[in-house]
Amino acid sequence: MKANMVEAINKGLHEAMEADDRVVVMGEDVAQTGGVFRVTAGLKDRFGDARVVDTPLAEAGIVGSAIGMSMYGLLPVTEMQFDAFTYPAFEQIVTHAARLAWRSRGEVPASIVVRIPYGGGVRMPELHSDSPEALFVHVPGLKVVCPSTPEDARVMIIAAIEDPDPVIFMEPKKIYRASRDEIPDQPPMAIGNGNGSYNEYLCKARVARDGNDLAIYSYGATVPLCLQAADRLAQERNVDARVVDLRSLFPLDVDIIEEAARECGRALVVHEAPRTAGIGAEVSSLVHERCMLDLEAPVGRVTGYDVPFPQFANEDDYLPSVDRIVAGANRVLDF
Repeated sequence: MKANMVEAINKGLHEAMEADDRVVVMGEDVAQTGGVFRVTAGLKDRFGDARVVDTPLAEAGIVGSAIGMSMYGLLPVTEMQFDAFTYPAFEQIVTHAARLAWRSRGEVPASIVVRIPYGGGVRMPELHSDSPEALFVHVPGLKVVCPSTPEDARVMIIAAIEDPDPVIFMEPKKIYRASRDEIPDQPPMAIGNGNGSYNEYLCKARVARDGNDLAIYSYGATVPLCLQAADRLAQERNVDARVVDLRSLFPLDVDIIEEAARECGRALVVHEAPRTAGIGAEVSSLVHERCMLDLEAPVGRVTGYDVPFPQFANEDDYLPSVDRIVAGANRVLDF
């Protein structure tokens, strides 16, 4: 079947809830209306209001309740309606969810998934277009993942539910409905068997485009832009760029990152979050530490800016574009 990212996540949630009755979904408007982006549409009709719960507008309460439910054996999937709405729940995520396994010597992990539609490009008002992923990457005890294709989204939401650790599941809303890709009808993994197969899906990057002249690292909504930029570089400069979709922001897939840098000799990191202390800074530092003698140029970065996300009129100027990515690649290539 063909599906966009919204439909793929919805399918993954259906499959996980069918396979394991411990899985519950909770958040603002997730039941009656299927969520503001309709990601949870149809779940209440299929599984009832005991497993698909509309909550008050209280993010700290949503995540706190989910943590308590997980301690009693349930597998809650929470939806934060928009990225910046997660900030009121940050204390619950950092102080409790991330530390329960450590605090209990592994006996009581907070097996929750926090779904966060994030990022700009969809003409939203203030506090609806942030990219807070780096805040969570800095917290020991959390996994942080971000799909860029419908099939990855479907597989990774199931894997996130299976994983005993708390998972921050970043969903790039700009590409929620950007493309419809073929996804298998059958679940991609054995659900509910606890065999650890989630590690294959939550800790690995993927090579979205092969090449040996320049490594471009990205994730989420900027991956399609990087692929377009790579095609332009091939046409305009005969440069064969490798595009690496990080997918897992913590832990990073160090092996694929290092391999791409060594084989290409030049690297560029692209993301829409602010520049300072972003994921790109960590990837750049990692490449310089491990691959310095294989590099022909310093690692470049194309990112958002260190300002609050702007209003509609300036949104396109803030976000990385194909032109900005090509310009950044040219700076690295011309060094």
